Amino acid sequence: MIEVENVIDMILAGLPRIIGAILVVVVGFIIINIIIRNFSKSLAKRRVEPTARIFLGNILKVILRVAVLISAIGILGVEMASFVAVLAAMAFAVGLALQGSLSNFAGGVLIILFRLFKVGDFIEAQGQMGTVEKIEIFHTTLKTPQNQLIVIPNGGLANGVIKNFSALNTRRADMTFGISYDNDFEKAKKIILDVISKDKRILKDPKPFVRVGELNDSSVDITVRVWANNSDFWDVMFDMREAVKVAFDKNRISIPYPQMDVHMKR
Repeated sequence: MIEVENVIDMILAGLPRIIGAILVVVVGFIIINIIIRNFSKSLAKRRVEPTARIFLGNILKVILRVAVLISAIGILGVEMASFVAVLAAMAFAVGLALQGSLSNFAGGVLIILFRLFKVGDFIEAQGQMGTVEKIEIFHTTLKTPQNQLIVIPNGGLANGVIKNFSALNTRRADMTFGISYDNDFEKAKKIILDVISKDKRILKDPKPFVRVGELNDSSVDITVRVWANNSDFWDVMFDMREAVKVAFDKNRISIPYPQMDVHMKR
């Protein structure tokens, strides 16, 4: 009976601390939700991307909640020095076990904060090409032109070379058309310029470039460079190749194939 009374006395003695700790947690979490809400609105006003807003909000929420829980534990009378030491040891052990995951986490932070690319961009990285479908904390998902999904860890992605084809509004299409040495170059050049002038998707500025690029063994290679909006790039590229081929055929401009003249001596 005495033991039960002692337990009750201990509970009653510690009740104010328990109630205080609970109030700190409840009120602290409510205030944290208000802070996170205002933080997200502030980022939205500054036109920060939704992915970055969610990511930064989650990090801030975790930090603030940990701070509130530590305060509540302190109110209960737990020695903070010992608690912090145990917490640091646990964090160190988890860090060693999750080195790869932490590297990917850090990569995700860099990608989101520095806006290396965004959802919808067409990129080439880590030997893969595709449209960015999702940017998550540990990995990024690409969709290839063949409709395949590729998951790339953010660690290697953030530390490697990234080629972003969608970052700028315009893009240059480089093409080469070979003609025979027997053909009239000026005529072939005029035909190509006519094809360019008829395609309204090709931009006038920068000015299209049509010049002799190289004198090969069996052909005169004409280098063509035209600019188009990013959304029109591939259509312009393929349509122009087809249109130049048709125009060359109509005007009897031959596209030669590799050949070698052999002279026999008796």
